[in-house]
Order: sequence, then C-alpha cells, then structure tokens
Amino acid sequence: MSATRTVTVGSSQGLHARPAKLFVEAAQNTGAQVTIAKGDKSVNAASILGVMSLGVDKGDEVTITAAGDGAEAALDTLETFLKTDHDEA
Repeated sequence: MSATRTVTVGSSQGLHARPAKLFVEAAQNTGAQVTIAKGDKSVNAASILGVMSLGVDKGDEVTITAAGDGAEAALDTLETFLKTDHDEA
C-alpha cells in the first residue's frame, strides 16, 4: 500500500540544514519507505543529502509518498512536520 500527499512547506528556512536533518529523522522514524519530490525530482526522504539537494524553500509545494504498513500515518506525521516553522525562535 502506498499513499501520496502534496504539502506547502511552512519552515521559514525551507528544508535546509537543521530542518532537513529533523525531517530525515522523522521520515526514518515512520518505518515506511518515504520519498519527497519537488517539481520532477524525487529523492529518498531518509537521505539528508537527497533532501537538501531539492532546494526546498518556504512556500514551496512538495509531494511526499509513503509505502508500506502505516503509510497514511507516516504521511500525517510528515505533513504536520512540513507545515510547521522549525526556525521559529
């Protein structure tokens, strides 16, 4: 089973440095196979270099796809993560 969702990134710095690291950890912790895509480029969400290579900025739309048991729950968790500003003081 797989599921896909499109999310607008809320973090003021996008998915760079610290927010990217936290996103990768969150993706790994779901236990699902997760990919994240911006435009026509898709990468493994468990790869910090892959995620950073997308150059995701605040307000960008990304598509996350999860496969395996708990795919919907994984997307719920990651969607909430992406909508949150992790750079707020």
